[in-house]
Amino acid sequence: MSKKFVTAALVFAAATFGAYAQQAPGSTVMPQDKTQPSPRLNPVQERAKRLSDQMARDLRLNGYQTAKLRAINEDKVAKMAAIEQKNAGNPKLVDQQCQGVCKERDKELRNVLSSAQYSAYYDSRADFYKFDRDYVNRTAGAALVKSVQNPLPASSKGAIITQGRSTSTSDTKSSK
Repeated sequence: MSKKFVTAALVFAAATFGAYAQQAPGSTVMPQDKTQPSPRLNPVQERAKRLSDQMARDLRLNGYQTAKLRAINEDKVAKMAAIEQKNAGNPKLVDQQCQGVCKERDKELRNVLSSAQYSAYYDSRADFYKFDRDYVNRTAGAALVKSVQNPLPASSKGAIITQGRSTSTSDTKSSK
């Protein structure tokens, strides 16, 4: 009985030591802190990433080109988002100013893309612009639905909205 116990203890010790020895020294796996929010992109960054991913796929860009494209698109999408927010009531002006930003992107991409890639990009600019606009319209629609489903007062400052006292003339006459 004691030989079985000693053998079992040795096997257990060997298995434990073997698993420990396989880990790199000083590497301890830290569990993810579930109380902290996971890093997420802001809406402008998400929009730029989505457009960059589509462009990189369609134009068959390498890693260097994709990284440069992402930087360019983050800058240009941020400018377009500012234009859209500033001129929200005038879609014609928004479109006109965003086309100017797209021309800036064209000039910057000329230095990043090969001539064949730039030619493909130039031919597909309208498609990429439409892809971006469709995304903006979809996310704006989702935000509208969310605001309708969960309305918040514009500025409540702690006020509670309740049914007020009735001030009709019949109530005031009966109370006299």
